[in-house]
Amino acid sequence: MLNAKLFDHTLLKADATSQQIRRVCQEAKEHGFASVCVNSYYTALVAKELEGSDVMTCTVVGFPLGQMSTRAKKAETEIAVADGAQEIDMVINVGALKEGLQDVVLEDIREVKSACGTARLKVIIETCLLTDEEKVLACRLSKEAGADFVKTSTGFSTGGARVEDVALMRKTVGPDMGVKASGGIHDREMAQKLVEAGASRLGTSATLAIVE
Repeated sequence: MLNAKLFDHTLLKADATSQQIRRVCQEAKEHGFASVCVNSYYTALVAKELEGSDVMTCTVVGFPLGQMSTRAKKAETEIAVADGAQEIDMVINVGALKEGLQDVVLEDIREVKSACGTARLKVIIETCLLTDEEKVLACRLSKEAGADFVKTSTGFSTGGARVEDVALMRKTVGPDMGVKASGGIHDREMAQKLVEAGASRLGTSATLAIVE
């Protein structure tokens, strides 16, 4: 069963304006979504717009490629949290994962987690670029690093959320860790299938079309 608190109402486009961000915040408050997810430039604005509501401010870090230095990701996280972010969605270093540099990936996530303070951390593994074995490894490293969620996609690569990936991620992390599906979720039927496969959060810019 779909409910509003499953959704991160998302606006990550390069041409997003403050007027559009304010509208997204208003929609999130009206419908009671879990969060509004934005690029870090808009973190403070979103936090201000959502003040007094139970909708969280969510900021992406290392987005969308993930190949920034760990120091840069950590600094970006610290700034976002200072600006009011309650959730951080970071992108892993996909190249390092594919190269087998597990310690690099683990430390990258750990450092961002340490900068989160009380904010929750979702780790975007970009499933469309990974084999099933790499997806499992990325989920295990995220869990070991103390992340709160694993997340399928940025929505800016070669593919988005797939039911089979969500099921694999849920199987890997177990029942207690969050799994967020994002990227290419445009209708209620797809959203429902992802939840049935194990998603505990959905990230989409089509939130209104789905819930209404």
